[in-house]
Amino acid sequence: MMKKIVWAVSIILFFSLLIFGYWRYYFVVAEGTQAGTLNIIQKKGIMFKTYEGKIILSGFKANVQSNEFSFSVTNPKVAAELLQVSGREVNLHYKQYFGSLPWRGMQNFIVDSIYEIRGSQGESILKPK
Repeated sequence: MMKKIVWAVSIILFFSLLIFGYWRYYFVVAEGTQAGTLNIIQKKGIMFKTYEGKIILSGFKANVQSNEFSFSVTNPKVAAELLQVSGREVNLHYKQYFGSLPWRGMQNFIVDSIYEIRGSQGESILKPK
């Protein structure tokens, strides 16, 4: 009888942890867009090299404390495009998760595509998945 109770509690605990892990790290809380001036895009990390970036949100000008949007990029094509357009106005599509994973990036916001790059000669747009 005791073995059955321990077995049942173990199974319930295992599935509870599995559901919590999925909800915390893989469930998309929100999707949306952010527009602003691309300030930083860099590949960094100790064990897992990920692309991390920041944009200064549109509407904020000099002499006002800027509001920044920090994000990670998992798609190498999107990261390569962003590396070429630093300092330009961009409109990015992102997904927000509750938690970050080391191989996915340091931020909870993951940029997966670029809607628009303003002020560039060869307009290049990568559509969202």
